[in-house]
Amino acid sequence: QVQLVESGGGLVQPGGSLRLSCTVSGGRVSIVPVAWYRQAPGQQRELVAGISIGGNTNYAVSVKGRFTISRDNAKNTLYLQMNSLKPEDTAVYYCNTWPNRWGQGTQVTVSS
Repeated sequence: QVQLVESGGGLVQPGGSLRLSCTVSGGRVSIVPVAWYRQAPGQQRELVAGISIGGNTNYAVSVKGRFTISRDNAKNTLYLQMNSLKPEDTAVYYCNTWPNRWGQGTQVTVSS
């Protein structure tokens, strides 16, 4: 079965940067749409960024201009570069591949 493992989360100060990685086994990120989601306490899980098979990207309004989704097909890895982080970005971040594959999540905490 497909397995996804996120890494790169942690504690960062407001305005800082963090890069999340998601390694995929049992599947290929190059042949399915892939995405990053996040879920904050008391909130529903939301789509943060997605990338299509063809490389088109889309972002939540709240992160557009600050976050960048990308993938390395050779490494079968999905990335989320997060810049200018805000406290409201604090959440558990999950990578996802079509149709319904999820990682275990990685905690991102933005705080002074």
